Formats: sequence, C-alpha cells, structure tokens
Amino acid sequence: MSYPIDPELAGALAILPRMDFSDLPAARRQMKEQFTAAFDEPETDGVTVREELVPGSGGGPDVKVRVYTPDSVAAKSAILDIHGGGFIIGDVDIDHPANLRFARELGVVVVSVDYRLAPEAPYPSGLEDCYSALVWMDKHADELGIDPARIVVHGVSAGGGLSAALALLARDRGGPAIAFQFLAVPEIDDRLETPSMRAFVDTPIWNRPNTEFSWDSYLGAGVRGTEGVPIYAAPARATDLAGLPPAYISVMEFDPLRDEGIAYAQGLLAAGVTVELHLFPGTFHGSSMMQQATVSRREAAESLAVLARVLGVD
Repeated sequence: MSYPIDPELAGALAILPRMDFSDLPAARRQMKEQFTAAFDEPETDGVTVREELVPGSGGGPDVKVRVYTPDSVAAKSAILDIHGGGFIIGDVDIDHPANLRFARELGVVVVSVDYRLAPEAPYPSGLEDCYSALVWMDKHADELGIDPARIVVHGVSAGGGLSAALALLARDRGGPAIAFQFLAVPEIDDRLETPSMRAFVDTPIWNRPNTEFSWDSYLGAGVRGTEGVPIYAAPARATDLAGLPPAYISVMEFDPLRDEGIAYAQGLLAAGVTVELHLFPGTFHGSSMMQQATVSRREAAESLAVLARVLGVD
C-alpha cells in the first residue's frame, strides 16, 4: 500500500533500516551497525559522561545507567531517558547523541537506563530496571546535583511505553515523584485493535507484524490481547489515570501506534491530567531519524522547547 508521506521523508525511504526480527541477534547487530554508520561520533564537549551500576529492585540484577552531567547547569531538574526498540532491541547508545544534546543545550543532568530486553527478559524485567534507575536517582539526588521532585521521564516508542508504565508504577507503589512524562510515539496497547493498527501493515520501519512480534516477545506467546495483561505492561489498559504527572504525547500520521497514543492522551485529559498532544503530518514511526526533513527539524525543536519548559530552563 502506498501512503502520502511527506516528500522530504519519502526521498529517504530507500536508506532506512529494514526491521526483520526472524533472526533477533542479527537484527540487533544490524541496528547497531546501521545506527553507527548513520551518525557521526557525537562531540562530548561540555558534558561529562560516566556509567554506573545501580541496585536492581526486588533483588533483581544491577542495572547499568549512563549519566550525562553538563559543565554548565541551568537547573537542578533531570531527565530519566528510556530508549526505544520494541522492548527487544537497542541500548543506551541509541539515545547517546540526543542525550548529549539534552544535557548540553538544556543544562540538566540526564540518566539513561540500559534495561534488560525481551524475550530473554520479558515483562516486568525491563520496567523494573527503569524503576531501579528512578529510585537510584531519587536516593542519589544530592550526589547528582538534582532536585528529586523535578525528574522528567522521557521515552520514544517502546521507551515511551515504558515511561508511561513507570509513571503508573511509581504512582501505585508510592515511589519517587515524576514531574512530567514525555511520551514520543508510545507503544502502550497490546490489544492491537485501533484503526491505525489494523490499517498500517506495511508502513516503513514499524508496522503491525513488527508490533505483534514485539508484544509476543515482551509478554510471551499467546498472551497479547488476552484478559489479565497488567496495566504496567500495557498502560492503555489502565482505567484510572488520575494522579499521573502531566504529559506530552507525540504521534506520527502513518504509524500503527498512532491511535493508541491519541486515545491515551484523551484518557489522561478525562482524568484531569494536563496533556499536550501533537500529530505530525506525513510522518511515520522513526521518521524523525531523517533529520534533513523540515517536519523532523520541527519535531526536534519542539521536543527541546517542551523539555525546556517543564525542566524550568526556558
């Protein structure tokens, strides 16, 4: 099927990675290689980068986090970044260029969590790793030079889904406060029943077959769409969204995840949670990687502007 994709994006479709998960280890290697080839080694000037092992929650294994500390601090706020990759691929290197930019241009500490991946470590492993990182940030706020009441959680795709789940989990556990949730193209609904999910079976980068594989890996074969899937696995299933932090949610026009993101924004609004929702026209899941396109530059600029506002640095 053809889609009226933004002409600037359509011209770059041929160079985009093909997500084939039939050989998952190979797909992970391919993604890392293609990502490395697509981006120059980012400059670390003005930012100190280090890695830490933080204690796992509930007796789980230690979790690696990467900490970005700007030389010039503009606010004691902080970002907890959760990378994307369908719960099954990726690591902190994916978000490394963006996190350097956030730390340098916003002047805040960024902590990126290297959570365990499915299917080797299915739900709730990755989410518990993210919770461990949040708890560590809260307990080590003085050392990090941050205000624990001003932590913003940020995630793209599956990272957006984990960010939404983390906000629910922290609320219900009475855990550390989250000041704001930035959910870019979030993957949050295992039921796969929305119009966009039914329609977009062959869209670039991400489509319904990839989403099916993603959820089957994360939840286990035969689990998606059944009763009893926890809200912390699939936040779209939550019926009580009251008391969650304010949110920014972005969706792409030709993305199977589009409608679940819109519905989640509407659910938050109905629960009295302040939400900003933006649908970018002519786009698809992952199109923001095509940084030469005008719409992608607009999206990147808006991300910085939104984060600057909620972090108190604008």
